[in-house]
Amino acid sequence: MKTPAVTSRSRSVARADSGFVLVAVLWILAALATLASIYSSYTINTAAGSRVADDRVQAEASIRAGVEMAVFRQLALSEKARPARGGFDVRVGRTGVAVRFRSEGARIDLNAAPPELLAGLFTAVGVDSSRAETFAQRIVGWRTKATAGPDANAAGANANAAGADTKDDKAAKEDKLYSEQHMPYPPRHAPFDSALELSLLPGISLAVVERVLPFVTVFSGRAEVNVFSADPTVLSALPQMTPQILGAVVNARVSDPGDGRALLELLGPAKSHATAETSKAFRATIAVDFDNGRRVHAEVVFRLNGEGANDQGVKGQGANDQGTKDQGAKDQAKDKGGAEPYELLYWRDDFDGPLQSA
Repeated sequence: MKTPAVTSRSRSVARADSGFVLVAVLWILAALATLASIYSSYTINTAAGSRVADDRVQAEASIRAGVEMAVFRQLALSEKARPARGGFDVRVGRTGVAVRFRSEGARIDLNAAPPELLAGLFTAVGVDSSRAETFAQRIVGWRTKATAGPDANAAGANANAAGADTKDDKAAKEDKLYSEQHMPYPPRHAPFDSALELSLLPGISLAVVERVLPFVTVFSGRAEVNVFSADPTVLSALPQMTPQILGAVVNARVSDPGDGRALLELLGPAKSHATAETSKAFRATIAVDFDNGRRVHAEVVFRLNGEGANDQGVKGQGANDQGTKDQGAKDQAKDKGGAEPYELLYWRDDFDGPLQSA
């Protein structure tokens, strides 16, 4: 027979064992809850990451569709009938795509424009005339290639005898200028790869670069600007341009642009730096609106291929690691013996950050 003391101790031990089991169960439940929370967070992040990747694929597909529709609209017309600017809206998958395109000849080419046209552009954006001429000389100095080879000395001697500087002399002066201004690099003495390289020129502030970027290019390959599509700021940069001539040309473009000859005649003495010829290069600004409310902007420069191409020096300019996304596809087309109707020269979008033109 158990005594009351033994019975009390047995009950105490049983209660202690029950409490230990309860604590262990609570710890297990807490661990399971933590694991469930971690798994839920992982699942949500994975889904979000997949959605971002899916949006990127859709955005690129929509941008490319916009470009190809613009190309189709141009190639469907004869070369003389192609508009210098235009736009349209189209639906692609779960996005609405708005495309606006303009001839790249509407911009001043940094690698082809003469110094007086470059100086006129700087003046048009508010730079005083003396500094504008200096900035134009910096652009020319950057892009001018120095001569080399056995004939260079003979050419230099002939030029010195005539009292003129050779390319080597100008290049040396430009190199000296960069050295005197303690620039960490010399001028390239080669064409601009990107309009953003203007910020590398000594003396030109970032504020001035930002003002001229919308009006310059490295893709047209033309010394002249297109009278049909050039912005009024670009037209005002033409040497010997007056407000009266500018107003007459802008009004005539709106009312009846015609075939361009009348517009060139209206330019008077400024027409030597303008052209009515159709360019093969176009710049498209594209807005992609997703059904979920997201919006992506893109800027793409493309060049139409085919016979009768009259743009010189365009191929290969400005196609850097940030621009062309189509090189692999073009190489495959060449291997298969095919020919693409267009080629991408430049592509930037703001899917991953702010968009900056070049």
